[in-house]
Amino acid sequence: MTNPIITIHNAETNEVIEREMTTEEIAWLESANAPYQPTEEEIKAAADKAALLAKLGITADEAKLLLS
Repeated sequence: MTNPIITIHNAETNEVIEREMTTEEIAWLESANAPYQPTEEEIKAAADKAALLAKLGITADEAKLLLS
C-alpha cells in the first residue's frame, strides 16, 4: 500500500511538487482527524463541577447567571 500523496505548490515560482507523505505527516494527519478524547483531569473536573452544582441544587445555566 502506498502512502497518501501530498501536493506542495510554490506560489512564487508556480512549481508544483507531488510526493508521498512521510510517516510523521501521516501520524499528524491521523491525530488531527481523530475524535477528541478528554483527559482524566478534564473528566474529573467536569464530575466535580456537576457534583457541586447538584449539591447546591442549581443548573449550570443558573450558575452562569450568578457569575455574570
